[in-house]
Amino acid sequence: MLMLACGHAQARTLTAQIDRIDSAIAELDNVSVRLFWPAGARHGELRLRVRRIDSPSLGYIFDDLDWRCRLQRKDSLAWACDGEVRSGSAAPMQLSIAVDAMDIDAELASGASRLGVHREAAAPDATRIDLTRIPLVWTQALLSQAWPAAVIGAGEADARLTVRAVDDQPLRISGPVALRGAGLDTEDGSIAAADLDATIDVDARLGDADLILVEGRLDGGELLWGTTYLALEQRRIDLRVGAAHHEGEGWALPELYWNDPGILTVEGSAGLNADNELDALDLSVRAPNLGPLRDGYLSGWLGMAGLGEMTLAGAADGSLRMRGGQLAEADLRLSGASLKDADGRFSFAGLDGNVELSSNTPVNSALHWSGGTLHGMALGPGRLPFRSEGGNLQLREAVAVPLLGGNVLLNHLLLRPPLDADGAALRFGVALEDVDVARLSEALDWPAFAGTLSGSIPDAHYRDEKLILDGGLEMQLFGGRVGVSALSMERPFGVLPTLSADIVLDDIDLTALTGAFDFGSISGKLDGSIAELRLVGWEAVAFDAWLVTDRHRGVRQRISQRAVQDLTSVGNASFVNSLQSQLIGFFDDFGYSRLGIGCKLANEVCTMQGLAPAGDGFVLVEGSGVPRLTVLGFNRRVDWPTLVERLAAVGKGEVKAVVD
Repeated sequence: MLMLACGHAQARTLTAQIDRIDSAIAELDNVSVRLFWPAGARHGELRLRVRRIDSPSLGYIFDDLDWRCRLQRKDSLAWACDGEVRSGSAAPMQLSIAVDAMDIDAELASGASRLGVHREAAAPDATRIDLTRIPLVWTQALLSQAWPAAVIGAGEADARLTVRAVDDQPLRISGPVALRGAGLDTEDGSIAAADLDATIDVDARLGDADLILVEGRLDGGELLWGTTYLALEQRRIDLRVGAAHHEGEGWALPELYWNDPGILTVEGSAGLNADNELDALDLSVRAPNLGPLRDGYLSGWLGMAGLGEMTLAGAADGSLRMRGGQLAEADLRLSGASLKDADGRFSFAGLDGNVELSSNTPVNSALHWSGGTLHGMALGPGRLPFRSEGGNLQLREAVAVPLLGGNVLLNHLLLRPPLDADGAALRFGVALEDVDVARLSEALDWPAFAGTLSGSIPDAHYRDEKLILDGGLEMQLFGGRVGVSALSMERPFGVLPTLSADIVLDDIDLTALTGAFDFGSISGKLDGSIAELRLVGWEAVAFDAWLVTDRHRGVRQRISQRAVQDLTSVGNASFVNSLQSQLIGFFDDFGYSRLGIGCKLANEVCTMQGLAPAGDGFVLVEGSGVPRLTVLGFNRRVDWPTLVERLAAVGKGEVKAVVD
């Protein structure tokens, strides 16, 4: 108004220096204003410089703000100024401000992005903010006020927000917001979002006590929370989240609602501690169709267990309660459910009942199924009666499940969920009772073994992806005994499972054994051991094996011409002299006194040994009687993959030695 009183006779310059300006939204330090209006001109030039603008309630700080604009008078009470604004080293933007007796309108533009501000004199405490195609990274400072660990990475937004700032009252921000392609991560990577589209209403009150309500819908995208991965695709998800925060405390989420129609509905509340770690949780869950639940919600959890492609069907519902960061109660109820492993390791059909976990009052539950398979072998119906107290889940009684003419006995089971830093733990005892090995061999596509499989593992425990089994298994095979001990597994359900074991063979009938493998014919009894066996991905990578015949009164020890040929073709062995090689074709079989072979596998090389040294070689078969046949081995280092190929070829009858 001072400028107008001076008239237009000559150019006028008006300057002002202000140390500080305080308002409910921001504080401005070291403000300088310069207005220059040439004589007779229809417009002047305004320059505004601010050393720092600090908005604690919104989280924004601007340094070295410099705005130059062309000032025009619209009428006696209306003015407008439009020009370029810079802040520090940031790219310049276009800022326009229009002022009249009633309103103030401002717009900040960069390309297609617009941020508009409108204030009315009639409501000086309310400011409307209109956002058009605003990059979400522009809102990082505001988000950091409520969630310091979150970093926005992508996306843009439209919004029409009302900001109410009244002295001594919380700052209130409310209105509709639309997000497109939103993405964010937390500093530790535990929470993330990508390609998220949303239409929501926000009502936030920020002050000593922050209160936020978000309600609306999601229209596709991906979310990650710890090991829970949500693939929303293009489905519409209805949600509502209420949050409250007091200075020095963690966030409380008194209202949680998530509805993925026909797939999953979740309702409840949660609370975080001062470090924003989950402290309390109360949820109820309904899943009317388990089929799409796998890809939409369970892929992260199932993938960790090596079950990422498992097929699910049926319905489920349940509840979950946590206190002090620990699981207090949980209940999972299944109705007409089925599970089928994509690799054919197991399947269950007709799953009904519930599994209930309690950290306080003892509770009973039971889960039963109508049928299933285990590695292609049919399982009969079964029932697991549970009891839970003290946060553990255990069997109330031993359970027998029919399998291949025998039984699988689950003598005891105790599951401890991940209640502390030690993680989850599982203990169980299992036994096999008179399982028919012939039917087992057929189901697993093994050679036609015969006998029964019995044995027990009195106690096994699983923790940190490692399964250790006490006791062992004993199989009655080929008229003898095979014992397995020192069993342990790493990552049994993960990538490249590893198995370690020691195996002992006692009095195996060689006639039955070689007949099963189509390896000629050898009669006698075989003893031996396979120590420190290690399988990775179910393929042998290390062992120390020694197999040797054991003389028994009344048991003949003969080796057929075919067996001799197969043995030499596999092991690069030779007959002791050329005369034997010429005579072998005249006899069907030969007597022997001993047969022995050893292999120590390491780094895909088998170090071979026999019964005794023999010049540059070693004795594999020590002959007896007339004709006397002795077989020597000369190659002490054999490539393991090649040896496996030769054994497989001989077993299929694809390789035969040629005798001159």
